[in-house]
Amino acid sequence: MSPEIVEHFTQFGVAGLMGVLWVWERLMSRRRERQLSETHERLMAQREQLSALLDLVKHNTQAVERFEQTQVRLIELIDRMVREIKKSAA
Repeated sequence: MSPEIVEHFTQFGVAGLMGVLWVWERLMSRRRERQLSETHERLMAQREQLSALLDLVKHNTQAVERFEQTQVRLIELIDRMVREIKKSAA
């Protein structure tokens, strides 16, 4: 709020001062509402990003689990083949 505006309002005494305070409060209130709205929008965007990240981690974890199961089966198969080779060589 510019000093000129304050000067115009204060020429009306207490009523002018009250008017200045009211205008100032409204300006600050609008600014705060805008800040809250912007913050809310950022939080909602971050929430969407976090949800996508969690889905990605979930799918990656499932892929790693399947890979581990495949490795375990492969080791079991190799162990079985080694035992059979030893049997047939004996």
